[in-house]
Amino acid sequence: MNRPLLISCLLASAGSISAFAPPQSSINYAIGRRRSTTPLFSAIVPPPEERSDANPSTKFGSPLSDGLKEANRWSIGFLKGTIFDTFFAGEDRAYARFYALETIARVPYFSYLSVLHLYETLGRWRRAKYLKLHFAESWNELHHLLIMEELGGNDRFLDRFLAQHIAFGYYGVVILSYLINPIFAYNLNQDVEEHAFSTYDEYLRENEEMLKGQPAPQAAIDYYVDGDMYMFDEFQTNCEMRRPKIENLYDVFVAIRDDEAAHVETMKTLQTELDVASIHDGECEVDIF
Repeated sequence: MNRPLLISCLLASAGSISAFAPPQSSINYAIGRRRSTTPLFSAIVPPPEERSDANPSTKFGSPLSDGLKEANRWSIGFLKGTIFDTFFAGEDRAYARFYALETIARVPYFSYLSVLHLYETLGRWRRAKYLKLHFAESWNELHHLLIMEELGGNDRFLDRFLAQHIAFGYYGVVILSYLINPIFAYNLNQDVEEHAFSTYDEYLRENEEMLKGQPAPQAAIDYYVDGDMYMFDEFQTNCEMRRPKIENLYDVFVAIRDDEAAHVETMKTLQTELDVASIHDGECEVDIF
């Protein structure tokens, strides 16, 4: 084949291909449209101008309707009435009930940390304060659990089986909720912590005399009295310098109840505020010495 004929064939082929190809402007429009309507893409690789060091609950979340908040509250009340009030009924089942409660109550903070580490790994959002805050909250719940274990709350296999399997499923639920809407996850945990507060408060009122006659578990002394209080202070986001008095078992349950109240306030704050206070970051006017 001579050169002029070869060139003619190539030009004809190029023309036939371009006849079936969409215009370049159409390709650009399609790509731009796909980027703007794909949540996963926009969540992982945001435009540089949208990257900022902001609270994930306001950066990625959406405010909840009163109906959705009520649904969260109802679901927690339903689980309390159908599982906890039934399975852990009886005066001798209080510590088992608290063991299950603390096993489950730790889970949201693990889920938050998992998602926040994912965001940081993908370069989506980074802030050490939230990692430290949620770890401090999980550290607090861990010591509640250690106290309940020392009191014998985990003696029965069935109690451990139920609590641990509920916690496993709850971990996935909270991760999904936090990925979709962090405000929803914080609101749900607020209801859980309010349930924990009311449970401990009722137990204190009904068993004050008995509890004051019992010694404090060593796990409580190690945490509230002899332990390093740095992580304890980190979840006091209302700038309150708490130092619980631990002289008997009643004091221990008072401290745990007040811890749950602090978690409730933090969950409320994270639904509306851009930041939370930290005593050790110099953001609170308290004397820490």
